[in-house]
Amino acid sequence: MRTYDVAPLFRSSVGFDRLLDLLSQAERVEPSAAWPPYNIEKVAEDEYRITMAVAGFKPEDIELTQHDTTLLVTGQRKGQDGEHQYLHRGIAARTFRQTFNLAEHVKVTGASLENGLLAVDLKREVPEALKPRRITIGGAQGAVGQDNKPVQIEGEANAA
Repeated sequence: MRTYDVAPLFRSSVGFDRLLDLLSQAERVEPSAAWPPYNIEKVAEDEYRITMAVAGFKPEDIELTQHDTTLLVTGQRKGQDGEHQYLHRGIAARTFRQTFNLAEHVKVTGASLENGLLAVDLKREVPEALKPRRITIGGAQGAVGQDNKPVQIEGEANAA
């Protein structure tokens, strides 16, 4: 396995601490973190879906928790395995704990369990106050706020 030294990035960047921490953590991923298998897909411009293969689990066996930018998915079967005598057990029934690091302003909008696949829908909703805004230069000192009007450059209106 290749290892990457991200120390030079720490020295030359400001405000990317979380991203660089994620890169460092990626090197230390445990093999058990790959179970259950999952897909992450982009559904629309600001919408995503995580699909996990959780065959044998019921909705009440799975718990989803979002805390800030972390989504925690845990599963623990509460079935009556003592009643069955298995000759071969190929469907895993072990408990799992999967953590997903989400970008800022990404929220879980829904979850469903169908045909052994858990689908978690996510949407990025940036608050209006944090969206990019145009800032006017000079002039009135009382002008505070956002100005997103088209700019009319003098001389261009007469040239057209």
